[in-house]
Amino acid sequence: MPAFPTRRCWLSWCLVGAMGLSAMGLNTIAQAAAPSSVMTGDDRAMKQALDAARDHRWTAIDDTAIQDHVLAGYVEYHRLKSRLSTASAAEVNDFITRYGDSPLADWMRGTAQTRFGRMGRFDDLLAISDGEPDGTIRQCYYYTALLDRDPAKAAEGGEALWHVGASQPDACDTLFETLQSRGVLTDEDTWERMMLAWENGQSGLVNYLERGLDDTWQPAIDSFERVRGNYAAVTQVPLDLGPEGRASSALITAAMHAFTRADTEAALEAWRKIAAHVELTQDQRDQVEQDLAFYSMVRDVDNNQGWVDATLPRLADADLIELRIRNAVTEGNWAEVARWTETLPPEVRQEAHWQYWLGRASEALGDDETAEQAYQLAAQERSFFGFAAADHLGQPYRLQMTDTHVTTLQQELTGMLPVVQRTEALMRIGEDGLARSEWYTAAARGTPDQAAALADYAIRQGWYGMAIQTTIAAKQWDALPWRFPAAYRESFLKWGEVNQVDPYLLMGIARRESAFNPQAMSPVGARGLMQLMPGTAAHVARNLGISAPSTSALFEPQTNIQLGSAYIQSMLERYRGNRIAATAAYNAGPQRVDRWLASAPSEFDRFVESIPFRETRDYVQAVLAYRVIFESLAKQGDTEGVAMLSQAERQGRYDPTLIASSQ
Repeated sequence: MPAFPTRRCWLSWCLVGAMGLSAMGLNTIAQAAAPSSVMTGDDRAMKQALDAARDHRWTAIDDTAIQDHVLAGYVEYHRLKSRLSTASAAEVNDFITRYGDSPLADWMRGTAQTRFGRMGRFDDLLAISDGEPDGTIRQCYYYTALLDRDPAKAAEGGEALWHVGASQPDACDTLFETLQSRGVLTDEDTWERMMLAWENGQSGLVNYLERGLDDTWQPAIDSFERVRGNYAAVTQVPLDLGPEGRASSALITAAMHAFTRADTEAALEAWRKIAAHVELTQDQRDQVEQDLAFYSMVRDVDNNQGWVDATLPRLADADLIELRIRNAVTEGNWAEVARWTETLPPEVRQEAHWQYWLGRASEALGDDETAEQAYQLAAQERSFFGFAAADHLGQPYRLQMTDTHVTTLQQELTGMLPVVQRTEALMRIGEDGLARSEWYTAAARGTPDQAAALADYAIRQGWYGMAIQTTIAAKQWDALPWRFPAAYRESFLKWGEVNQVDPYLLMGIARRESAFNPQAMSPVGARGLMQLMPGTAAHVARNLGISAPSTSALFEPQTNIQLGSAYIQSMLERYRGNRIAATAAYNAGPQRVDRWLASAPSEFDRFVESIPFRETRDYVQAVLAYRVIFESLAKQGDTEGVAMLSQAERQGRYDPTLIASSQ
């Protein structure tokens, strides 16, 4: 069976060294690298063997037919997995070493850790581990294995697993029981976890943990029951609860968590009474006050605003300060916008988003010099607010695009990489999910040059979603031709013309929704390139006078784009051609957008900033910035004449008059 290369010998220079270019002409290399989407006889044997291995039908596998196949490791994986109960750690480590450049290695390690842990084979578990594993069950077994081998490390890991406000798997039982018997986990730890469970709404766990406390904890339990029934009783909690007098802080922190969510104004009043007297850690105190500040601003509690403004500088929490700026933008309080922008951490303040608002505020306050500087800084960035700043200045957009050229030789050598050969073979046998796993593992582990070669290869094969994910894994943010490929361009142009919709807007929506993965499906059931819900697709189809598509048909790019473009066209019609409102409605639904228009600021930028759903706020900005990028790339990176928004969209009013009267 051919061994997979090590991670170090993963790139083209390994291939060059192994084969020798002088002995292998470029034509031969090109022929070897050329992909094929046609399943061969060997592929059919491999597919049959893999299906049989999954079902443990070992006699149905023709080992001779697959022994030299590039995917033979997948059958070996299932064979070894099926006999892990008797397999040695050495066998597992040998597999991990031989398939180290494939996700098979990590899958085998994780599966073996769970199996060995369940069987109590802790020496073997540690022998195959490479530090703390991922996943709670494996972590429980890992630290159980360390109880007698490294007690201090086991205690540290066990305490971290204990202090969560949710039930942990049975795999943790031995670890927790041992740490309790050794005095590492005390009744005080039980109390703290009980309070975390209360914060998390886990009443069953609260009751279970409460039963584990002895009679010395009854006064603390009584105080907890009083506060649980009446949050305002937090002001009456004794400050010396628990046998050691340290239980009050966890109860007060948890009670303030619940009180703040139930009645933010009353919670702040209570906090003002007790804040100077209670002994909390700095983390606990910050947690209480961050909660109070957040809910006071989100719920617009006027009576809390003075306290919020006095507290934010001390908390120095960028997210809270950003929320304070958004509120000031919505109110049109430009002095507050300028004030709070200056308090952001320097690295955050330099972002185009906040420089744009500093420019807007400074301009409104008559400080033209600061406004100009802020707009100029914002306009350097490739983003919604960066483009808006450029529009304000009358300047072309800055794409900040890097060269994505990959040499012909490197392209040809990339096609010969084992990961590429396995990916293509998996696609040929219909295992697209495994193919993506292979590809993303390679992209995440590789150097920037390696990832660039993979992204380029994926683009040339039409694997658009994989190319985009490759750039994300490698943080190649400026590799725009790979991050924003002209995927399904002809379909977007066709249906854009049919439905009278800007095709670059359609591409921006699809890029945001699915990253051009036609098989994408959301947790709530949205499908395909433009993430259509089956009900929405059926409704659109009826309006078009065509048959409702099957759910599987929504994974077909043509069908998905046809229906998605018709749906966004209906939103554009609803909002008089306004792409900001229509895009927001595509994400959040038109009923919500109608409500927002009834009370939002009337300028385009303030309307976007005032959108209450962060997902939708980010979505609108991303889609409209993406359409600029797609149009610019269609012009070979030239942004001259490209406009993110029309004059009507930039200067029109965002209020109920935007809604077409027929709606």
